Amino acid sequence: MTDGVIERLAELETAVRRASDALVRLREDNARLKREVTRLMEERKQVLGQIDGILKDIGKLELEG
Repeated sequence: MTDGVIERLAELETAVRRASDALVRLREDNARLKREVTRLMEERKQVLGQIDGILKDIGKLELEG
C-alpha cells in the first residue's frame, strides 16, 4: 500500500512540475502579447493620423476646385 502512495506522490510531483512549466510559458506569452498589442495600438494611432491628414488635404482640394 505504501508503494502505491509513493508512486502516486511521484506522479503528482511530476504533474505539478509540468503545470509550473506551463504557467511560466503562459506568463512569457502573455507578456509578449501585451507588448505586441501596445505596438499595434501605436501603429494604428500613427496610421489614423496619416489618414486624417490625407482626408484634410483632399477636403482642401475639393474646396479649391
